Amino acid sequence: MSQNASDYLSESIDQTAALLAGIRAMGPAVDQLAAMLTTAWGGGGKILFAGNGGSAADAMHFAEEFVVRYRRDRKALAAIALLDTTVVTCAGNDLGYGQIFSRQVEALGRPGDVFVGLTTSGNSQNIALAFEAAKRNGLKTVGFLGKDGGKCKTLCDLPLVVPSPVTARVQEMHKLIFHSLCEYVDAWALGEI
Repeated sequence: MSQNASDYLSESIDQTAALLAGIRAMGPAVDQLAAMLTTAWGGGGKILFAGNGGSAADAMHFAEEFVVRYRRDRKALAAIALLDTTVVTCAGNDLGYGQIFSRQVEALGRPGDVFVGLTTSGNSQNIALAFEAAKRNGLKTVGFLGKDGGKCKTLCDLPLVVPSPVTARVQEMHKLIFHSLCEYVDAWALGEI
């Protein structure tokens, strides 16, 4: 049986539609995340992001939305994606890949900051170790996770779990959650709320 590209599109839409009610139910957790971020910035802190592969691209995307702008001009907000290639490759070579983010959290994270780890499996060792380092350094921790949350679900203060085994759907829902959060952050930074 042959399929058209539109059949794959329809399947993706059906998978997304099945997830949306659960994502809407995350409203209270997104409110908690918004409070964590605005409290950090209000106290002079910053947000640190990390992820692997597509989630690394999302970490960079999320950080730039805060540093530069989302949809409206507002003050710059402190956010860093922990993806400097020299630091990542040095840590990977000298300490092992599992330590590429935890070492940066140790160096850059301070009490009052927030660490956001992205892992669609919930089981990325380097994100798990970064959560542990963040806790030791007094940071608040947030997990953008997939599947059942994996081991990272219990390592972070606020797990946002997209319950799908399909990596693409998890990443798409992470972006939906994050972009709605950006709308709120724009309004907060402009003194509207």
